[in-house]
Amino acid sequence: MVTLADVAQHAGVSASTVSYVLSGKRSISTSTRERVERSIDQLGYHPNAGARALASSKSNIIALMVPLRTDMYVPVMMEIAISVATTARAHGYDVLLLTGEEGPATVRRIEGSALADAMILMDVELHDDRLPLLRETGRPAVLIGLPADPSRVSCVDLDFAAAGALCVEHLARLGHRDIAVIGEAPAVYERHTGFAERTLAGLRERGRELGVRLLHRPCEGSYAAVAATLARVQEERPGTTAFVVQNEAATDPLLALLRQQRRAVPEDVSVMAICPDQVAAHASVPLTAVAVPAQELGRYAVEQVVAKIEGRGSDEVVLLAPELTVRESTGPRP
Repeated sequence: MVTLADVAQHAGVSASTVSYVLSGKRSISTSTRERVERSIDQLGYHPNAGARALASSKSNIIALMVPLRTDMYVPVMMEIAISVATTARAHGYDVLLLTGEEGPATVRRIEGSALADAMILMDVELHDDRLPLLRETGRPAVLIGLPADPSRVSCVDLDFAAAGALCVEHLARLGHRDIAVIGEAPAVYERHTGFAERTLAGLRERGRELGVRLLHRPCEGSYAAVAATLARVQEERPGTTAFVVQNEAATDPLLALLRQQRRAVPEDVSVMAICPDQVAAHASVPLTAVAVPAQELGRYAVEQVVAKIEGRGSDEVVLLAPELTVRESTGPRP
């Protein structure tokens, strides 16, 4: 392994001069700097990341906290994470992925070390217990999600309340007055996860305004769970003519069950979803859907946090407007 001393000997300078060239902490003549840089390139020297962090008080790493829970749709979380990683790399940062469910302990661990220059937090709850510590630390941070109190934090998210309202508006225009909402797993609501709670609030508020009856039922993503939820909806609200699904894993089982019952989509019943475009477009019946813009969320989060690291950013809330794509799964009330 090539060392800093090897570079110094090759360039004919002292080790401290090489260190100053790398850190930029002291003015070095152009000719000396160029000679050192040529030696670095020729020898293939890579500074030790830990030593570089100690020397510059920067690690060039962004910590991404994404608890991988069994009740969440992991492909969407990973799509956001990949977007964060690729955008961060374009800005010269690497990403440290933290997947545990440690809550405030993870924030404390990052703050108490030189592991990362900034943090991006996902799976944000309305009353997230990571936020008080996050506000105290002063370390640059951005939430992908919106808590009940977004003061003194930066957030980026889809406007899920508007997304829910958009779903009700679309179905109401088609004449539907009894709509069932197949939601996320019960644990998601028990944690008061922000995106799920806000979607439900938007659905209910717009439903009241338009005179639409809503029935919301949380649901695990398995075939058996969707079958039980559908049976319950049909028993409790036999007049249901449309479904809104906010549970990516439940979309295909729901469509399959409706086929088994010989209920044609959209002639007998309409189905729409809040999900990534690829899930909606590749369903057995292409779904009318409000897209979850996973890549955009990751990109915006990194751009916000990099601006904070560089002293250009301030606390702000960015909510992306929902976009509805009408496909083959929604039609007039039968």
